[in-house]
Amino acid sequence: MKYVFLCQNTTYMHKSNFSDWTLDLIDEAFGTTQIDTSITLNNWLSCKYEPDAYDKKYLLLLQSKLVLGGDEWNEVELENKFISPVFMLADFDNRKFAYFLERDMKTTIGEYEISGRIDGMIATGFRNPKKPFFCMNEYKKQTNPDGDPKGQCLIAMMAAQEKNANNKPIYGCYVIGKVWCFIVLEGKEYAMSKFFKSDDEEIFDIFRILKGLKAIIEGFIQEDEARLQK
Repeated sequence: MKYVFLCQNTTYMHKSNFSDWTLDLIDEAFGTTQIDTSITLNNWLSCKYEPDAYDKKYLLLLQSKLVLGGDEWNEVELENKFISPVFMLADFDNRKFAYFLERDMKTTIGEYEISGRIDGMIATGFRNPKKPFFCMNEYKKQTNPDGDPKGQCLIAMMAAQEKNANNKPIYGCYVIGKVWCFIVLEGKEYAMSKFFKSDDEEIFDIFRILKGLKAIIEGFIQEDEARLQK
């Protein structure tokens, strides 16, 4: 991490990129804690949605391409050939919020100035992201020279939390090859799901969870709109 001098003999600002962070470093710097159970995460993972015939056919088509050549894909290919098509099928884009790719975020949390590029983000906004609800990072392999997938995802979620400045949870996900892990951050506590495998029947669970996220975000926006009308 870089250190930027702000005020003589008083304060130093720690300047870092998302890729600098691991879960251990985050916990030590910000006092966060990973918890074993989360009602918010459980409610998200247990959401109900039954894909129609078109959804099933398209998901199975994407899955067949992943199984055939996914082990040889690089991160750009994994994103473009599988992850983004699944998100687009879940239908997040509208005039109130959308799924944005490769967008930069920068914020200050305590003594740390944190910035970086988020692989995937769902946020309010039509052309550009404003208030983020969800952050996603994808990796080709478990080990990566550009950082730890869990830590990089969580620090992006913390940046989103700081940017929003409200008490709503932040949702997230990191993808390593064919496995997906979902995360919820509330205050200084975060919880992680089990791994969901996209190369078997759990692809339908992944899609169901994304559709559940869409419903959650719609609920948040309705709450904000109702509050503004009072």
